[in-house]
Amino acid sequence: MSETDELTRLYSALEESAGLLDIPCSEERVRPVLAAYEDMLSQAMIAFRVTSSESDEGELDCRVLFRRDVDPYGMASSKGFIAEDDHPVCELLSDIQQRCPVDSYGIDFGVVDGFKKIWAFFPDGDFQPLSRLAEMPSMPPALTENAGFFFRYGLEDRVGLIGIDYHGRTVNVYFGKLPDECLEPEAIRSMHREIGVPEPSEQMLKLCAQSFGLYFTLSWDSWSIQRISFSSITQDPMSFPVRFGSRIDHFVKNFRYGLDDPKMVHAAVKSTGEEYYKIQAYYRWRPATVNLTSADAGE
Repeated sequence: MSETDELTRLYSALEESAGLLDIPCSEERVRPVLAAYEDMLSQAMIAFRVTSSESDEGELDCRVLFRRDVDPYGMASSKGFIAEDDHPVCELLSDIQQRCPVDSYGIDFGVVDGFKKIWAFFPDGDFQPLSRLAEMPSMPPALTENAGFFFRYGLEDRVGLIGIDYHGRTVNVYFGKLPDECLEPEAIRSMHREIGVPEPSEQMLKLCAQSFGLYFTLSWDSWSIQRISFSSITQDPMSFPVRFGSRIDHFVKNFRYGLDDPKMVHAAVKSTGEEYYKIQAYYRWRPATVNLTSADAGE
């Protein structure tokens, strides 16, 4: 079966955009993912993502967000993108589907590494409580272990989406409609200190104060929070009081899709102490058939 025009255009855009970063686009990793989900492409929100993180400098990620017309995990496992075993990560999406209302899904893949993540979005405004997530047998124990931390900052009933990294075996828990006090400079510093990661730099602190949401990364291998990140939206990332680096600057200035669309900027600190930024630029912003909130900024 020949590929659709939509698939061909998207692959060409990925190849071109990867070229801005001097990254080769792996046809054998990318085309199978696009082909598996090609029925969703014409009505999907699609974004390209680049990061200043040293561990991911050789990668360009693509995110495809769509309504729940397909089982994203079933598709990924049937195509061999996910190796099924007895690890809890393989059960987590099913547990979420059984216990929470899921409004839409997303997938992430890289032009180098191929398929990576699945996202489950809850309905707009229908935030889920941490207590419901903590009941899931496949959820990393770190969520319960850090429950007191989330409660102290008023986040216990503000979960808007969950991201599952099947290869890295981590989970991102996203919080929206943040209490005002969460964006106070001292509160931001305090959150970093409490979870044991370095406090953000002054430039990152200024960006965090403009955020609409934040997320934390958890794994099954540790009871500690692995990463904290604040998410912001802007028409012009270069207007932020942040130096992203020449690599990202070049990408933002020369990316030729969705020029009038907003961009997402994520400011993160890892447990290793690395401070970095991620830019999400849109190949296609909000098609009429997709009703996703700004929580689609998830990493």
